[in-house]
Amino acid sequence: MRSEEPPWARAHGPVESAGASEPVDPDVTPSDVRRRRKPWRSRHGTPVVVAVVAVGGSLGALARFGASLLWPTPAGAFPWTTLTVNAVGCLAIGVLLVAVTEVFTAHPLLRPFLGTGFLGGFTTFSTYCVDVERLVAADRAGTALGYLVATVAAATAAVAVGACGTRRLLAHRSAS
Repeated sequence: MRSEEPPWARAHGPVESAGASEPVDPDVTPSDVRRRRKPWRSRHGTPVVVAVVAVGGSLGALARFGASLLWPTPAGAFPWTTLTVNAVGCLAIGVLLVAVTEVFTAHPLLRPFLGTGFLGGFTTFSTYCVDVERLVAADRAGTALGYLVATVAAATAAVAVGACGTRRLLAHRSAS
């Protein structure tokens, strides 16, 4: 094997062997992978991407904070707000990624702003972990376990529903 080949290519085969039906990241081409381009680099440069992610993340965190003010969770109660925010954010991520990778050509900074930034700041898996810890500390281990499972199940289902629903909606619209 050639020495410039990425380590994962030895285990998974060359980039070109990927199935045509699999989603492809439009920001990365096979030649980029072969050159082993640093993942944090883009056409716009690291400082611009970091700034866009920071602005989006700040806005997403503010939106999450607003949700916690509108729907506060009492101490020791099931954290419905965090579960709902994470599920809604994951649904939006599913819709967004199908839209920007399969439907239209988006500006290269849209995904970092909305996906990594806004939706990354809006969803809050760190608070999810703190909520579990608080429930356990309040002797609500059963509730904590249920919350652990429910959040993972809801987030996974929400991404799938967002992606599949968007694809179906688009297929239905194009067939009409």
